[in-house]
Amino acid sequence: MIIMSNDVNVNDELNSVEETSEVAANEAVETPVSEAVTTEEVVVAEAEPVAEVVVEAEPVAEAPVAEVPAVEVVAEAKVVVEAPKAPKAPEAPIVPVEFDWNAIGKKHEAYAPADRKRLEDIYDKTLSSIGDHEVLEGLVVGLTGREVVVNIGFKSDGVIPVSEVRYNPDLRVGDKIEVYVENQEDMGGQLQLSHKKARILRSWERVNSAFETQEIINGFVKCRTKGGLIVDIFGIEAFLPGSQIDVKPIRDYDQFVEKVMEFKIVKINHEYKNVVVSHKALIEDELEAQKIEIISKLEKGQVLEGIVKNITSYGVFIDLGGVDGLIHITDLSWGRINHPEEIVQLDQKINVVILDFDENKKRIALGLKQLSAHPWDSLREDLKVGEKIKGRVVVIADYGAFVEIAPGVEGLIHVSEMSWSQHLRTAQDFLRVNDEVEAVVLTLDREDRKMSLGIKQLIPDPWTDIVSKYPSNSRHTATVRNFTNFGIFVELEEGVDGLIHISDLSWSKKIKHPAEFTKIGETIDVVVLDVDVENRRLSLGHKQLEENPWDVFESIFTTGSVHKGTVVSSSDKGVVVALPYGVEGFAPTRHAQKEDGSNLQVDEAQDFKVIEFSKENKKIILSHAKMHQDSKAAERAKEDKKEESAEMTTKRAVKKIKDNLEKTTLGDLDALANLKASMEKKEEEDKK
Repeated sequence: MIIMSNDVNVNDELNSVEETSEVAANEAVETPVSEAVTTEEVVVAEAEPVAEVVVEAEPVAEAPVAEVPAVEVVAEAKVVVEAPKAPKAPEAPIVPVEFDWNAIGKKHEAYAPADRKRLEDIYDKTLSSIGDHEVLEGLVVGLTGREVVVNIGFKSDGVIPVSEVRYNPDLRVGDKIEVYVENQEDMGGQLQLSHKKARILRSWERVNSAFETQEIINGFVKCRTKGGLIVDIFGIEAFLPGSQIDVKPIRDYDQFVEKVMEFKIVKINHEYKNVVVSHKALIEDELEAQKIEIISKLEKGQVLEGIVKNITSYGVFIDLGGVDGLIHITDLSWGRINHPEEIVQLDQKINVVILDFDENKKRIALGLKQLSAHPWDSLREDLKVGEKIKGRVVVIADYGAFVEIAPGVEGLIHVSEMSWSQHLRTAQDFLRVNDEVEAVVLTLDREDRKMSLGIKQLIPDPWTDIVSKYPSNSRHTATVRNFTNFGIFVELEEGVDGLIHISDLSWSKKIKHPAEFTKIGETIDVVVLDVDVENRRLSLGHKQLEENPWDVFESIFTTGSVHKGTVVSSSDKGVVVALPYGVEGFAPTRHAQKEDGSNLQVDEAQDFKVIEFSKENKKIILSHAKMHQDSKAAERAKEDKKEESAEMTTKRAVKKIKDNLEKTTLGDLDALANLKASMEKKEEEDKK
């Protein structure tokens, strides 16, 4: 039996019969028309011959038909429709209906075609058109200890594990959550949903969007990891590097764990699904705005209060309230300091003065020493050039040493003002840092705040009486200090140096380099040859300690004399020969050939003939080839002499014979023949 009211709420009816709609509709059609009665007044209208039963309510002020009350299914499959009480309409006359008994047992339509079409459209709108792998918003309609029932407007509800919503302990029935449609219908006909996958998909969409728009997002710091923190943003774990937590170094990461913080996404790796966030970027943005505002108000010479933020070996960074400035180590104190920690400490509040700033690069140069008077201003007025002062060595360089005579007042002692010596030395050879020294003021410039000092002026200048101490031809002992290609520098005493030219080392030896003659640090006897007081130069000699042997050599090594010599070296031009008395001679290549045509070798001893001698140039030219050439010439001369002697003898004999022919008789012919034979025999013997 179907009980219907004049006012029908279709939406409530569809929501209440979602699971049993088909059964209820069939039973409602198969129910006899005679059993349909209204709650207030029953009007039964006989169906048309087409066997369709139409139940019409009384026309009560054109009440809207769209309102259908909830339908309750009873045990006899009868639908009872309760309508809200409405004002009674005027009773309509009862029209007798003829009942078609042949329609019993057949399906009948409960609605007119127009009403049915309208209700179908309303019902279709309540069903959502969904597809697999979509993310939709659903309504929580049930909660159990294991499952969450979610309605997404589909023909059936979906179920998700309660573990997927454990992060939200405040979830209640009626809340809306996003779900991912894994499958519209599994093997059991159940709609498969996932809240976890929906969160992940939505999270990546939100992460990408936040990265593109540089949106500021909130994240929950889950735990600490190596080098930073793990942050939960939109259900995705992101990495927060330690360097991106704050603008200042963070030593304790644990203080941020389990806290909600604001972040910016700075990097996304889609291949590895990695997200990097930064909290420092937010602070920097704020600081950048503060910097612009602060720098716009800065002026040179302005004094500000700041906090020591960082200390380095080259200076101190000061936080001026959102913008940093640098005090260079040279602007911390008027005096010399080794490290800024001698003046300031971390987190210390100090006053600083603005020296310079760059609005474009946002750099600010600060000063601390400028807040106090310059020490040069308090330097005593009676300090003058030539006065002796005491101080402490604070810095040493190769070129000199800086001496502090008062806090912030320094003078330079150049290395040339440390000793009267002329040979090159460094400041480290004379002084050390922190040495207490006495010096003489050489120059003083109060305007430029510069002072030069000297310590050699504390002792007399040795060149003052150099002529009397080192007159010409005087003999002294010196120390070898340095070599050059042209001679040896020696030191006679502190500040008095001299040069021995390479030509003044030996009378007889040919010296190519002074290192062949002596060594650095050894002593050598010298003779003063010349004194140049104006240029502070001494010309010294060593060979002058002995008489010039070339006066003697002139009488020994005369041209044409022969001497025994040994080859000590050879070159393309000839050989050097060591001769007696320690003198050396030179034999050109063509004069260094032996009798067989080969050249003389080193360490080979032979006889040499002097072919040239020069006392002025100290040069002796020798020849070994002349020796065997002269020997051959002598032999040839001897042979020529013998031949000449035999010829003269023959001529005399022939003449004698001719002279005697006139006196000779026939008896003497035999004697003449014998005489001739004996003469020829004697001539042959002489030739042998």
